[in-house]
Amino acid sequence: MHPHNADHSRHSQHTHDSQHAHNSHDSHHTRRSALKAGGVLAAGTLLPTAATGSAGAAQAAPDGWRQVPRILARIRPPKFRRRCFDITDFGAVGDGLTKNTAAIRAAIAACDRAGGGHVVVPPGTFLTGAIHLRSNVDLHVGEGATLAFSPDPADFLPAVLTRWEGTECYNYSPFIYAYGQHDVGVTGRGTLDGQARLGPWESWYRTSGMQGPDQKLLRQMGSTGVPVKDRVFGAGHYLRPKMVQFNRCRNVLVSDLTIVDPPMWTVHPVLSTNVTVRDITVESILYNTDGCDPEASSYVHITGCRFNTNDDCVAVKSGRDEDGHRVGVPSENIVVQDCAFSGRWGGITVGSEMSGGVRNVFAERCRVNNPPDFPGHYPVKYPLYVKASKKRGSFIDGVHVRKFTGRAVEREVAFVNMNYNNGEGGTLPVSVRNIHLSEMEIDGARAVLNLVGLETDRLRGVHLSHCTFTGVRGPDAIAFTEDLTFHKVSVNGVEMS
Repeated sequence: MHPHNADHSRHSQHTHDSQHAHNSHDSHHTRRSALKAGGVLAAGTLLPTAATGSAGAAQAAPDGWRQVPRILARIRPPKFRRRCFDITDFGAVGDGLTKNTAAIRAAIAACDRAGGGHVVVPPGTFLTGAIHLRSNVDLHVGEGATLAFSPDPADFLPAVLTRWEGTECYNYSPFIYAYGQHDVGVTGRGTLDGQARLGPWESWYRTSGMQGPDQKLLRQMGSTGVPVKDRVFGAGHYLRPKMVQFNRCRNVLVSDLTIVDPPMWTVHPVLSTNVTVRDITVESILYNTDGCDPEASSYVHITGCRFNTNDDCVAVKSGRDEDGHRVGVPSENIVVQDCAFSGRWGGITVGSEMSGGVRNVFAERCRVNNPPDFPGHYPVKYPLYVKASKKRGSFIDGVHVRKFTGRAVEREVAFVNMNYNNGEGGTLPVSVRNIHLSEMEIDGARAVLNLVGLETDRLRGVHLSHCTFTGVRGPDAIAFTEDLTFHKVSVNGVEMS
């Protein structure tokens, strides 16, 4: 496709989750367990204030989906002028060996001076360091073209302002980066190759003696209020960069690309609004390589994408702990449609970095767990995964999931955990409420629900309707949850009530 036609067009934390959920279900918790197999229902004690099995309550719940047309009407992908700036005209060589950082930056600068347009990457393999985008510029990676990113960390210096696991700092530049820009895009049927396995990035993550101390130091800086200008990492430190980040941007488009081998999170809109991510394929097998992480961002549409990741597929975030509260910007009005999930952890995930708050997340018509046309490396553990804690504080209000289909879920269909990492010693109030699942068809799971509220901060309002679950192997686990309802929900052929 010629670019002018584009105008129309933690691993280590996760491993503890199951243990933490079971640890929170001790003898001091009231709980409900339900398993329907062969028409048998096994139930434990209900919370005295919980309303379970109430069809009327489920029907009376407000239909949040009525908000989606209004949200989508507000999300309009940017359009770009038809001027084209071929990077080879600025000296780029697509031999896979020549470093083209300067040529690509020259093409972007020329496009910017001309008032915008498309910076075109033609067929070939173009090695590069960090690419910084400008307003009204579309980086168009055409069919047969590959942007291959350097394995040398020095090619991503100087350090830039970024958000790393929800805490602001200066760190290695994301491979493709835009800060404070508008009407900006990365499009085309070509490939972004992070080449992360050729660089040191994986060793930084896997070796606790490298990334671990910097990770701890940054979290301490965020919690104790060290000024952001003094949180300088990059050279001599070991915090991996993101693949594609839009920081404080508006009117963003990422479309049609194949993105492979990122060093960390793949597509990361942070503090941005009016964002469209459509028809991309993400292939990541290194640790902690989420597919798309809208963070403290609003009016985001993720549609027609395929995620084969070694972590969450789509993870909605809004900052970590005290630093997330300092910034104080929620993620809201996020719509995910028609995606394929073959990631290792959550299909749709909210948290755990959610200290700015999250509201109005909608996901529909997604396929879970290695559909035949998109086999993945890992089975999805949870089609819906919500993570919060008293260390993070804040709120999650309104997560709506419907019309998911899939098979062979490794754990529960929905895991909502308000005690993530055993709360990490936090004392802040935390609220999670209004979780809705409807018209789900899942064949094969350890259980349907694992709901972990807190005695001091109850999980409120979990509603399932018109769902069919088969091949469910075990009971649900429910702790400190109020207003749990089922309406026309079938588990192993028996209707819940």
